[in-house]
Amino acid sequence: MATSLETLVHSLDLRTLPRILEIQSGFYVEGSAYETLVNECSLSTGEVIKITGLRIKKIIAEICEHIEGRKYSQFVELPMNFPGLFKVVADKTPYRNMEEIIRTTHIGLGCPCFYLQKDIKLKSLIVKQGEKIKLYSAEEINGETVVKCGLTRNRRSYRFTLPLSQEGEFYECEDEYTYTLQEIVEWKIPKNRTRTVKLTDVSDKWDLIKPFPKGFNGALILKPVYEIQCLMNSPKDIFYILSNLDIEVKDITDSYDGSAFSQFLSTQDIFELNSKAFPLEVEIIEVPEGSQIPSSILQPGKNIVVHDKYQASRILASEIKSTFPKRHFLIPTSYKGKFKRRPREFPTAHDLEIARNAWESLHVVATKAFHAPHDELSSVSVGDRFLVHHLQTIEVRYEGMKKALDVLACEKLLKNSCEVALLPLYLDGGFVEEIHDTKQYQIPTISSSFRFPFNVKVSVRDLSIQEDILASVPELQLEDAITDSYLLISDVANPKECWEIPVNRLHMSVQIIRYFSKDSESFLLRSPVEELTEEEYYMIRRYKNSFLQPPPVPPKHPSVEQRELTPMTIAEERRMGQLQAPKVGLQRLF
Repeated sequence: MATSLETLVHSLDLRTLPRILEIQSGFYVEGSAYETLVNECSLSTGEVIKITGLRIKKIIAEICEHIEGRKYSQFVELPMNFPGLFKVVADKTPYRNMEEIIRTTHIGLGCPCFYLQKDIKLKSLIVKQGEKIKLYSAEEINGETVVKCGLTRNRRSYRFTLPLSQEGEFYECEDEYTYTLQEIVEWKIPKNRTRTVKLTDVSDKWDLIKPFPKGFNGALILKPVYEIQCLMNSPKDIFYILSNLDIEVKDITDSYDGSAFSQFLSTQDIFELNSKAFPLEVEIIEVPEGSQIPSSILQPGKNIVVHDKYQASRILASEIKSTFPKRHFLIPTSYKGKFKRRPREFPTAHDLEIARNAWESLHVVATKAFHAPHDELSSVSVGDRFLVHHLQTIEVRYEGMKKALDVLACEKLLKNSCEVALLPLYLDGGFVEEIHDTKQYQIPTISSSFRFPFNVKVSVRDLSIQEDILASVPELQLEDAITDSYLLISDVANPKECWEIPVNRLHMSVQIIRYFSKDSESFLLRSPVEELTEEEYYMIRRYKNSFLQPPPVPPKHPSVEQRELTPMTIAEERRMGQLQAPKVGLQRLF
């Protein structure tokens, strides 16, 4: 049965790719519209093509207004770099099981949240109706794909897994954050569904004439237009068409001999293969520029071996400098360079409490004055030096009553003596660390002995690599430890020298040549330092740490109700210019 290409794409189950289509009819103009749209591959009635992948190319926004009791609709194409910010409206249509969620929703770095209409009983936990469930990743355990989930109850975190067969009415949770259009496209549009959003930033940044009607309240329905990756049975080339191309097609997958087509897979497709499929040999069809892997290995037409898939640890780091843009990196734990410590900055006393540890003294110098509002507390002057000791609770008088207050006990270091200083955790001042440590550290020691963020400079470059891109950076802030998905590959001619390639950042197309049996011999692993783009860095910061819940910020006065911030709200308010100084540090709870 013939249908429009757009209808077929929006109803497509991506798990069933590739699909084979026959062109039934199309729209033709002189010069062939298709020669422009499909990289000079002309499509004709009766032509057979194979769909191997989809990605969102552009967004059509439907403006829905009710004016004088009548529905008013207007459509406008939004560019991917549209400067507005959006809030996502929760989808009211339920998902019937975990498999449907995984099939249509971005998880991984996205960590979407859902709630259930009824309790579900697990082996060690009952997930209650209405509780927010965060989805972290879909992984294969003992041959079965399960979804790693988490929830917070009474300030305690629980981790559990759900099978794809888990049924229930899963509803999307409300999302309190704002997103750019690019972020929504990358993470927040479920496959085969539209997405309703509210435009929150209607600024004058957009130079074009605004296509919004008078009195527009910001509500938009975003409809993605997909770029479809296709093949013809001859020659062996990939080409692309848009999903809203005005042609009719017929799905003939079940009746057509697909062996006439080459089967091209993405890095994500390879990663989703069963672990028993590895190792395998593939031919590279397309590869992006800018990879840290040598071009002699990653180039079109080259055959490589994909040995395995796994999750690997990385340290997220950024260049420390006052100007933008800053450089950002993912450093493997196997990095052999050495670091010396650099002074850290602490905006509040609460950040001092987070940074201190039991085996090392923390010395700081005040960079901002503070006048104590209670006699029991200590005032601070610029230049005062402190040795941070421990957290304790004291009583202060406030409005004629005694109130408990958490304070940081320190030594105030004078010229020839010292005195006790009690600093409230809410102290919104500023401190710079004094470094007395001249040791050199490697990544594993830093990760196990210190808390992030941690400031360093490279003192000895990694001599095992030809060019150490970190050696040229004056100072680095090691921000956090993350886990990401990687494929282990090697050149067919040199299978014992292996490289890790990031599944989520290196997008290439390959064709499977053959499968191998498992090889137990050892190999030399190369894990390059990745330099991230601003977009890649922001995605990792925004989503990878979105589940972190720092301790509550103490109130400035004992009777004042506190407002709890998270790393996400801090980043959001800084981004919107609403937060001048952070009130809480990013403490890692996992």
